[in-house]
Amino acid sequence: MKLEMEAEPKNKPTPISLAQHTYWNLAGHNSGPVLDHSIEIWASHITPVDQNTIPTGEILPVKGTPFDFMTQKRIGASIDKVPGLGYDHNYVLDQAEEKMGLTHAARLRDPASSRVLNLWTNAPGMQFYTGNYVNGVVGKGGAVYGKHSGVCLETQGFPNAVNQPNFPSVVVQPGEKYNHTMLFEFSDE
Repeated sequence: MKLEMEAEPKNKPTPISLAQHTYWNLAGHNSGPVLDHSIEIWASHITPVDQNTIPTGEILPVKGTPFDFMTQKRIGASIDKVPGLGYDHNYVLDQAEEKMGLTHAARLRDPASSRVLNLWTNAPGMQFYTGNYVNGVVGKGGAVYGKHSGVCLETQGFPNAVNQPNFPSVVVQPGEKYNHTMLFEFSDE
């Protein structure tokens, strides 16, 4: 599945960083939390956040921290060590394996079903969000979804980039075209 987003400012420099906020649970509908899913994220750094979950402008390494998913790890393995309610952080994507001009961002796997999602993108960052504020959301067939019922993998420009000069710019000039592509590949193992 491929998602392409484009925008073009007409007459003024414009901050543009579109994101796609799908909740994934590869175990399927009404199957509970995603904490047993494993994920690998091709990112050796994150942009840490303040008490309001706004990136501070720092770029910190993930190695040896609860944010380290550079090798496949259960989402729930270190979530209790993350300040706040869970993961809601921008990962600085590394130059990883490429396909069709896109960089491999993440690999999500459900151990029960063996379903796998590989995500590829041309964006510099990916917000990894573990449904921390989902609470009592009624979905298909009356299913009630709670905390950590899904995970979001939102490729994007860095949040708060307009206020952080060391982040890649999200300002698009008139006559330039913003282009953001996400490729979702599904398989089983």
